This record gives sequence, structure tokens and C-alpha cells, in this order.
Amino acid sequence: MTRVLVVDDEPQIRKALKVNLEARSYDVILAATGEEALVLAADTHPDVVLLDLGLPGIDGMGVIEGIRGWSEMPIIVLSVRGEESDKVAALDAGADDYVSKPFGMGELLARMRAAL
Repeated sequence: MTRVLVVDDEPQIRKALKVNLEARSYDVILAATGEEALVLAADTHPDVVLLDLGLPGIDGMGVIEGIRGWSEMPIIVLSVRGEESDKVAALDAGADDYVSKPFGMGELLARMRAAL
């Protein structure tokens, strides 16, 4: 079973992703902060990370840099930040893909399959 770490500070987004991904047989782990994401990534070794950039504490860019210090696990950014400069910065920091919110589950699932 593919393990997905969902990192978002908005409870409704975490819940929606958990329900949708579990319905498709993914094992879902949730984190609300950057610090929690880094600990869970190290402890659970997910197959893919779905990461919001706007997090309390360590932001999404810091999470990307932290994970890239020891792992090449796929990281897909999910963010309302739609500016080209934000996308380029996240991809240059080590993200594998960038999906702007709002997004469709079909697109997200296709991007996860491509990353995996």
C-alpha cells in the first residue's frame, strides 16, 4: 500500500485528502505543521509527500529542504500561491511537482502516479 504524507495547516483540506486517498487504498498520514511533517517523514518514510507551502513554524520550503537533506522521496506541493516565482522556487528547492489550489482529485492522483 502506498503511504502518503499530507501536510497542510487547514483541517478541512487534510480531512478531504485523507478521505479521498483512503477511498483509493492509500495509507494516509497527516501533519499540520512543518516540524510535524519533518518528524513524520523521518519516522514513517512515506512514498510521496503532499505539501502546502504556507505552514506555521517551519514553512513548506523549509520542509522541502529538510527532506532533501536525506531523502529523494517525491514531494508534490499543493498551494494557493500560483505565481510563477513561487513555483520555480519550490521546484528549485527540490519539489518534484507543483499543483495550484483549488485542484481536482483526478489531476492530483495522476501527478502522484507520475511521481511514483
